[in-house]
Amino acid sequence: MKIAFYTFGCKVNQYETQALRQQFAARGWEVLDFSHNAPWDAVVVNSCTVTAEGDRKTRQFLRRLRREHPEGVICLTGCFPQAFPEEAAALLEADVITGSRDRRKLTEALDRFLATGERVVEIAPHQRGESFETMSAEEFGRRTRAFVKIEDGCENYCAYCIIPTARGPVRSKPLEDLRRELEGLAGAGYREVVLAGINLSAYGKELGLRLIDAIETAAAVPGIRRLRLGSLEPDVIGPEDFARMAATGKVCPQFHLSLQSGCDATLRRMGRRYDTAHYLATVEEIRHRFPLAAITTDLIVGFPGETEEDFQASAAFARQVGFARIHVFPYSQRPGTRAAKLPGQLPPEVKKRRAGELIALGEELRGAFLDRMAGTTQEVLFEEGGPEGQTGYTANYTPVTVLSLEGLQGQVRSVHLTGRQGDGCTGELAE
Repeated sequence: MKIAFYTFGCKVNQYETQALRQQFAARGWEVLDFSHNAPWDAVVVNSCTVTAEGDRKTRQFLRRLRREHPEGVICLTGCFPQAFPEEAAALLEADVITGSRDRRKLTEALDRFLATGERVVEIAPHQRGESFETMSAEEFGRRTRAFVKIEDGCENYCAYCIIPTARGPVRSKPLEDLRRELEGLAGAGYREVVLAGINLSAYGKELGLRLIDAIETAAAVPGIRRLRLGSLEPDVIGPEDFARMAATGKVCPQFHLSLQSGCDATLRRMGRRYDTAHYLATVEEIRHRFPLAAITTDLIVGFPGETEEDFQASAAFARQVGFARIHVFPYSQRPGTRAAKLPGQLPPEVKKRRAGELIALGEELRGAFLDRMAGTTQEVLFEEGGPEGQTGYTANYTPVTVLSLEGLQGQVRSVHLTGRQGDGCTGELAE
């Protein structure tokens, strides 16, 4: 039988989907790439629930699948059912529904439905003390960069966020399991690994470890030349951590440092655990240890109670930091969170205007960052090639295109960056 997968959401979801693909393949299923007209017998929809809009897209997607494949088996899994089990169970388009816990049981649930024809809804609640679910993914469509999930869960309970409900308490991949998985990836030809988690900075909390322990373990694996990190929380990672990261010689100078707002009053209402002074000190430490570091972030605009002065303070702080990229999100009311009930909810037109202004600032800062990259010589890991050139990424994740007839995929080569082009740079092989 044939099965396809469709993923909403973050890199962790994508990793888990890839692990599920491998589990189904091991049980004899033929795994297809998803398309609406593909001849699949069953499809797995791995959902996201960060925003209410994400839930709406999931419901809409399920309805479309049922119209197009009235005889197909539809499985819904992931964060949406976990956070809102009753709402998910009411989606009769789905024949099998599971949550974000115990993913391995999805194959059993689907087998049961096929055997009995009876709808299966099994969403195990998260519990304090549950362990990290062992999963591994070995194929990512390209032989250069792999993702490895090393942490799950979050216990921060920020005012706007439903993720602690959807993902449960912090759980971490044991170091020996991490080492074994990376050895397999290195043997398969991967040279760059991205360490990912729901709250990556909390890695090891329940094991008496810290994120730097996982980083140093990964850096010691032969064959792995680069390590990238998922989003980091500025209140958890400190100067000693960045010093030890730099000492490995493998941690890429690209850091997604979560901010959410550059206004201290807004940060307090959000329930964030740092202020702008602490954030700026962290940025300075990164730049001390990692010259030409690309520092990226997320910013929410229009959070309840955000005044025009608050917004302007946030924008001014973003300019002061000089981010390499800003991901801008207009605040969206998320049922089940504290922020959804806060006074001072702003009208959509205000949020849209502020988002537009911040996006424009982000583009300006991005251009300035790329201009600073031009004229430097960087090590580039090449990923793909075509008639318009060979494309790869520097250690700080600047896209670089080189005009070369030589097949460079999978190679790390020195490249002189000659100028800015679009969202990246052009370059020439330095040898």
